[in-house]
Amino acid sequence: MATLAAPRDWRIDPCGPLLGAEVSGARIDDPVDPETATALRALLTRYKVLFFRDLDLSHERHLALGRVFGALEGHPVIAHVPGHPEILDIRGAEGRVTDAEGDRAFRALDKWHSDVTFRARPSFGAVLRARDLPAIGGDTLWVDAAAAYEGLSAEVKARIAGRTATHDLLHDFGDRIAPERRAAMAAEFPPQHHPIVRRHPETGARVLFVNASFTSRIDGLSDAESAELLRHLLDQFKVPEYQIRFRWTENAVAIWDNRCTQHYPVADYWPAKRRMERVTIAGEGVEGA
Repeated sequence: MATLAAPRDWRIDPCGPLLGAEVSGARIDDPVDPETATALRALLTRYKVLFFRDLDLSHERHLALGRVFGALEGHPVIAHVPGHPEILDIRGAEGRVTDAEGDRAFRALDKWHSDVTFRARPSFGAVLRARDLPAIGGDTLWVDAAAAYEGLSAEVKARIAGRTATHDLLHDFGDRIAPERRAAMAAEFPPQHHPIVRRHPETGARVLFVNASFTSRIDGLSDAESAELLRHLLDQFKVPEYQIRFRWTENAVAIWDNRCTQHYPVADYWPAKRRMERVTIAGEGVEGA
């Protein structure tokens, strides 16, 4: 059980030694009461990812839960729930996979990633709610990006100290944006150059801040050197000891800190369907460590 102050009727069960906790007994109203909001913020700082079972949130309470952590933002590419521009409608294979070959292509899109790092101010985090689930499969994994940094050799840490990397919307979403819109989207969301090692603004932890979805290169290196180093850095997120895995159930909810974690939605459920709804919490500029 956690030693953090939390409402007396809550149960906190850690999911792993580094990150993740399942919270039982929490009630989410609209608005969220101050004691609950304070406890949620403290728990997220401590565990980085929080999970809730059987939390049947209305769209209004979903938004209220997200606003516990800050202002909310939409997404320039992913569709939203009609009437709710701040709630993303995330559908897996549905509408994109019609045969085994399409399923292979869909699974190739799976990557360890942080959300919207193509923004000048990447998101703080997100609240993801399960709507429609396959009978089996469709889990999500999270990884501790601070542990990924700490696991690097002293030589690699010295090599990336003070360096930046390019984060580009089109690196991942280019094939999902109509060709006639790509130039306008690239102008609206130009590539960003974020520190490879960021400082978490609350804990002070050093975090490895590159990801396979949006990081296109290491700045200031040749193409070959950039590709070699970036491949090595991205491999750190694949270490099982840094990860947890969550099996979704009906009305389950996850809240994560996007500044110090990455996640991986597992696309192993076709021809079944999987539909999630996500509220994204706006973030701040990235501070180098």
